[in-house]
Amino acid sequence: MLSNSTEDEEPSRTSWTVTLVFTVCSAAIGGTFQYGYNLSMINAPTSYIQTFINDTYMERWGIGLDTPQVTLAWTFIVSAFSLGGLFGALLAGPMAVQFGRKKSLLLNNMFMLVAAVLVLTCKMAGSFEMIILARFLVGMNSGVSMNIQPMYFGESAPTHLRGAVAFSSAVFTAFGIFLGQVVGLTEILGGKEVWPYLLASNTVPALIQVLTLPWFPESPRYLLIDKGDRESCENALARLRGGQIPIFELELMIREKEELKSSAINTNSKAKTPWALIKDKDLRTQLRTVMGASSAMMLCGNDSIYFYAYYIFLAAGIPPQKIQYATIGTGASEFLSSILSNFLIEHAGRRYLLIGGYSLMSCWSVVFTIALVFQTQGVAGMPYLSMVCVFAYILSFGLGPAGVTGILPAEIFDQSARPAAYMIAGSFMWFSLFLVGMLFPFIVNTLGDYCFLPFFVVCVVSAIFLGLILPETKGKTLAEITLEFDKKNIGSGGNRQKKQVDSPSTAQYRPATAMSDVEDPVVKSRE
Repeated sequence: MLSNSTEDEEPSRTSWTVTLVFTVCSAAIGGTFQYGYNLSMINAPTSYIQTFINDTYMERWGIGLDTPQVTLAWTFIVSAFSLGGLFGALLAGPMAVQFGRKKSLLLNNMFMLVAAVLVLTCKMAGSFEMIILARFLVGMNSGVSMNIQPMYFGESAPTHLRGAVAFSSAVFTAFGIFLGQVVGLTEILGGKEVWPYLLASNTVPALIQVLTLPWFPESPRYLLIDKGDRESCENALARLRGGQIPIFELELMIREKEELKSSAINTNSKAKTPWALIKDKDLRTQLRTVMGASSAMMLCGNDSIYFYAYYIFLAAGIPPQKIQYATIGTGASEFLSSILSNFLIEHAGRRYLLIGGYSLMSCWSVVFTIALVFQTQGVAGMPYLSMVCVFAYILSFGLGPAGVTGILPAEIFDQSARPAAYMIAGSFMWFSLFLVGMLFPFIVNTLGDYCFLPFFVVCVVSAIFLGLILPETKGKTLAEITLEFDKKNIGSGGNRQKKQVDSPSTAQYRPATAMSDVEDPVVKSRE
């Protein structure tokens, strides 16, 4: 029987365990790594695929395509990835609820394997449409993993490591971008004859995940709260925490499960639908937060700076055949900054990394615009300043927005609302990526050297918005985070806000009030 004195005791902190580390690696190598890898490696075979499109059309109809028509077909291939990601994001929520986090990630590899078959046989079939379908399926894979993997990490990590574990998603995304650039080199798989193998190389991480992830535990929160399987939950916790069950964590889950059962919204449904979440006034501020943060991550121009890098390196005097090596430096920059941010997130906190990242990006977008203007006027040294801006912009993005954004839904929503929150956040993210991909060429043609000013506006607005609406979530329980948001929800008509603001007690989630059958107040060893 726990005494009331445990309410004020600091729960013991577990460090990274071997099982937790390998669970993160196994889930991420077939998850967000794939998003970064498939985002970057498609750039290498661009000219070869465009030639294949034209040759295929000529074999069918006896006439070649004009350059704008080839460009249009290529645009369909590129856009199919974003559209697939949007569908994948919408599919992720039901998959996470129906199959669980781990099994959903495993099933998600089917999209990648089918896509590989399509790209490997497209030349034999004489069909560039198969590449469009393959990129759509690859996008679906990324859309599912970008939502479910952070959810899986956030639910499997101890509270004090939650940010670092979830931020690993961004580290693997950046690593995927970097490795995609390396594998896409002409000397490896970026050559004229082997580009189908480059597009199919994403099956390697998929197979690694299929072979390794089944050996690691499911999300403990999913097992207890969604499935009601306490024994499996305790087994998963014991494996993830090095053989011990942290009672503090277990009690938080039990209390959350009890509250969800007693909540009217969960009387007939275990998980909220996106529409139910949108209508829930108690979660309105949280929803606005993740919608704004997810949109900003794609509208801030980081992907566009990768596009501009080629021309900047060319203007700086780098020979065209050597630019592919310089471009690898951009991927390496984001990878290194994401690793640094992984160490900073539990010290600096989520809020400051987001605000700081967007603030730095705002500054660098202004400097970049000035450099582009003077570069056009022939001022010496400006191409090199532009190169500095490219790397600084990417580093600033990797330090905050790249990783913190994916953590937020896992930290600020409870178990019933989390899948729907990720569906909505993912939909906004992928639609924004599609929008930028379609509009950026027109922005460049219209604004010229001032093309990054719209991104300056996005970064400034994002920094201000998140500074005003987002409380710090570092090291806090869900009850404490919810209380912070409820204070901001005053005036929104929420049903619970008055009760929680007037009685700011997080003791309902403290270990002194439950689990009377537990002997040790801190941890229970499991044989």
